Amino acid sequence: MTTRSALLILAALVGSCAPFTDTVNTDVREYEQSMEKSEKTESYMPILCSPVPGPLSLSSSVDALRPADISAVYTLGMLLSHRDEASRVASRLTELLSMFNPDMITQHLDHQTSVQPRSLLEEAEELSLSLSHQVSDWKFVLLFVPADSMCACSPHVAADVEAVVQDVEAALQILQRLHRTLVHVTVWSTYHQQDNCECMRNEGINQRLRKATLLKTLQDSLSHVLENPRWHSKRADFAAMLQPAPVILEPSSDSDNTQSELNQLALQLWTNMLQPMTDRGQTEVMDNSVIAIPCPTQERPFLRTQINSPTDREKTVYSKSSTLTDPVMGTEIPCTDRSPSPTTPASVHELRPGDVKVVAAVGDSLTAANGVGAKTDNLLLVMNEYRGLSWSIGGDENITTVTTLPNILREFNPSLTGFSQGIGDENDPKAFLNQAVSGAKSGDMVQQVRVLVDKMKNDSRIDFHNDWKVITMFIGGNDICDFCTDSVFFSPRNVVLRIRQALDILHREVPRAIVNLVELLNIVPLRDLHRDKTLGCPTWFVSLICPCILKPKEGSTELQKVNDFNRAYQRGIRELIDSGRFDTRDNFTVVLQPFFREVFLPVVEDGRPDRSYFSPDCFHLSQKAHTLMARALWNNMLEPVGNKTFTQDFTAGIDLKCPSETNPFFRTAVNSNYTFPGPPPTSAPVTNWGSDFSCVNTAPSNTVPTSAHRIRPADIKVVAALGDSITAGFGAKAKNLLQLRTEYRGVSWSIGGDKKLETVTTLPNILKKFNPNIKGVSKGQGKRQTGFNMAVSGAKIAGIPGQVRHLIDTIKNDSSVDFENDWKLVTLFIGGNDLCQYCHDRASLSPQNYSHHMMTSLDMLYKELPRTIVNILEILEIEGLRRIKRDSLGCSVLQKYVCPCFLLPGEDSPELAEVKRINRELQIETENLVYGGRYDGREDFAVVVQPFFRNSIVPLNADGRPDSTYFSEDCFHFSERGHADMAIALWNNMLEPVGEKQAYNNFTNARNNIKCPTEEHPYIFTKVNSSPTSTTTAPTTHSTALPLTADCPDSVPVWLAAVLAVIGLLIGWGVTWLLLSCRAKRSKRMMAAAVEMNGTVF
Repeated sequence: MTTRSALLILAALVGSCAPFTDTVNTDVREYEQSMEKSEKTESYMPILCSPVPGPLSLSSSVDALRPADISAVYTLGMLLSHRDEASRVASRLTELLSMFNPDMITQHLDHQTSVQPRSLLEEAEELSLSLSHQVSDWKFVLLFVPADSMCACSPHVAADVEAVVQDVEAALQILQRLHRTLVHVTVWSTYHQQDNCECMRNEGINQRLRKATLLKTLQDSLSHVLENPRWHSKRADFAAMLQPAPVILEPSSDSDNTQSELNQLALQLWTNMLQPMTDRGQTEVMDNSVIAIPCPTQERPFLRTQINSPTDREKTVYSKSSTLTDPVMGTEIPCTDRSPSPTTPASVHELRPGDVKVVAAVGDSLTAANGVGAKTDNLLLVMNEYRGLSWSIGGDENITTVTTLPNILREFNPSLTGFSQGIGDENDPKAFLNQAVSGAKSGDMVQQVRVLVDKMKNDSRIDFHNDWKVITMFIGGNDICDFCTDSVFFSPRNVVLRIRQALDILHREVPRAIVNLVELLNIVPLRDLHRDKTLGCPTWFVSLICPCILKPKEGSTELQKVNDFNRAYQRGIRELIDSGRFDTRDNFTVVLQPFFREVFLPVVEDGRPDRSYFSPDCFHLSQKAHTLMARALWNNMLEPVGNKTFTQDFTAGIDLKCPSETNPFFRTAVNSNYTFPGPPPTSAPVTNWGSDFSCVNTAPSNTVPTSAHRIRPADIKVVAALGDSITAGFGAKAKNLLQLRTEYRGVSWSIGGDKKLETVTTLPNILKKFNPNIKGVSKGQGKRQTGFNMAVSGAKIAGIPGQVRHLIDTIKNDSSVDFENDWKLVTLFIGGNDLCQYCHDRASLSPQNYSHHMMTSLDMLYKELPRTIVNILEILEIEGLRRIKRDSLGCSVLQKYVCPCFLLPGEDSPELAEVKRINRELQIETENLVYGGRYDGREDFAVVVQPFFRNSIVPLNADGRPDSTYFSEDCFHFSERGHADMAIALWNNMLEPVGEKQAYNNFTNARNNIKCPTEEHPYIFTKVNSSPTSTTTAPTTHSTALPLTADCPDSVPVWLAAVLAVIGLLIGWGVTWLLLSCRAKRSKRMMAAAVEMNGTVF
């Protein structure tokens, strides 16, 4: 700003004369533009790495190699089918390296343009020959090892892995001829292996676990080879090492998602190229929307090699956090009365533990006991099914060493049968009645139950009709792990339906049985194991097994959806059992055992998650956990229905309960005197879309505020709205196509004023609870009582300036409004028609023109409308509307006619990709304009972006399908129900600080969703009052430099021109010195900041 001041002083010295003034103003504007450009460039600096001070010459040792020393990147090893993706990832990696060496060679993939498949050895030989003359430049070689060429379920997989590893070793021997070369070997994989692997199409195997295990086997085998000193200690100018985690490309039909995925993979490679930070093992990203770019530091400035970054740390941390303190997993039975009933009971409600003759179980890998007996340092043992140790069905050894439900029951009846022993799958004879299948989902329960029933009927050890049986079913974990891939198929209703079908078979065909249906555990806390990198958990491994749990970022809509589905599964299972469906005869019942409903993740003394409760993959449970699960299940079985333990803190331990003298039976609904509530009552037909209001603090300010940043809801006297058919209420209450064209302005979300809040939810009806006399609302249908609702159906952004002019004139001419003193709330929502017609007129409907018209409109409000807060709604994310379907003419025909550019293109077409990009650009342009400072100069005016439409979530019904009741007859415009949800979302956004506003609307349509102002912050949030240190004093007035108009003579004396020339020269020298000085200081600060920078946010 010093330079700017100097230029202004020069202008003053001219005597405010026009000829000079014009020149100076031009220079100031040009300078301000250049400064603005510079500031914009600097705003990107946080995402870039600053060079760490280092020697001027290139490193002579590969173990002291800095990113800036690399001159080129080369890749080899990719299959033809994945070469394009690998090339794009490598190109991104080159971009990251170019932060340190702008002269980075980017033609590093030319040798891979051949369409003929070549072996890794041929590629290595070609690369070695082509680079043999380069002895001074440092080269980085990325050697991909594709895992998809092998079959995870093949009996020859071990030999296949060995062959691949031998090829890699031979290729490294060839590459070792190169000078000044660092090779990073990385395993590459996709989710498409089953396409060329016949046995992986078998749904009876756990495909993901097998795939993950294959990758782990390959990773470990390569690690063993590359730990050989010949690859990192033989020469100072060559080293090869293995990247600590595979690169796994997920499938995506969305080009934007593919781009994001490739960015993440490049970032993973980049992160693992650098020396690891002291608090980080491998780096993995769980959030696809925010990219954290780690940077070299002064303490760790080099690219990673085996010498400067030993890889044994993870194993050390692993063993410290995983050692079992109590290797004996037995339990003492405190029960003294272990006798059976005097005679075999005829009723399941009089069943004692000693009466049980048969145990059985169905479920997934937790019942199959994957990894339960695995050693803490052997991840591959998670593939083993330790069925003899399984909590609900295992029968290894006895209760003094192994705690399982059968081993407890054997203390009451030593002749118990049905339990599983040893290690093996469900077809192993020792599995017996443990028919759980690793990887199974709710849809597999019917098949498992049929196999189980057949085994019980045909086994000579079982008297099928007379023996009492305890059957335990535990399922749903893999459904929740996969729900994000198909939310309809894995909807709570569908999952519960599949479980019901399996229970129906047991109920119909199995006599004398009590079925334990164990409630699905709350799986989300398992994320904590993978957030704490000091635990060394193989997050990439678990991401393959359970992607929908680990991928969402904290606080995201996706994570909220995980929680919602998890709770809905639990709730649906409870409602199924509470229906009484399975209590129709005395010799059969199903009892819900809820001990897993709320599980507190066990922690060690320092507060970190305790890995000893988990198998080596930090996902499946260890024998320590199975011991506690068996005790918890047993205790649940002895607790009365309606009063069962539903929380577990494993850290606190679980003491075993015993049958009581007064009630020695396993507890059922009948012997617990539990009354089934029956199916949930059918909700009464909805007659309105009103809302409940619970706010207490509804008073206005003591005196009329003068600042827009201290406005309480009750201070608002006038509401107004600008926009298109959505704000006009087009078709909001339509019941047929004839009514579709009617504008129901009285129920319009942002300006409607029909009836009261209890029956019609709109923003004005909420505000009426604070100020009943609010003005400007629109009522009824058509244009008779529009109030200050200026919206025009079909309007585009170009028509908004005209609406603004009409609004200002209308308010001025309304005698009921005190134009100067009444506080006004204006809501602007526009852009849908621009986007829907974009492909027909790209020039006039461009994001730049959108921003221009928006700026023109806001400028008019800013200059002419006093005491105003303007709500700007970002254009909604329209893509979700493609999923809204209804079997009607309006939906099938009109929807695409209304928005052809978004709804007509094919799913993966470039046209759809383009309009989705424009959708996001319009949102960005809006926010940039509003928060660019242009409208910050008046204390009585504020513009706020309300972003709840930024990430639109399509509302779903109980079946997990899009809920068309939120939309009108054309499946495009919103119905009254949709308007009600929009009104609440807008109101709630107004009460959220800028920067913390909810950027999505989940369409819950509950009556109690309206937020209230707080005592700490009773005001409508603006950018100014959202800051914790914000003040509301009058801001400094910013004025635009205007031409000076002082009287001047027509000519300037010669001596004055000479003096000014000398002064101008001196000031020019001064300006130059200032600029160079500032630049030097900034460079010094950047260098200093780089020393302490561990990572930056992109």
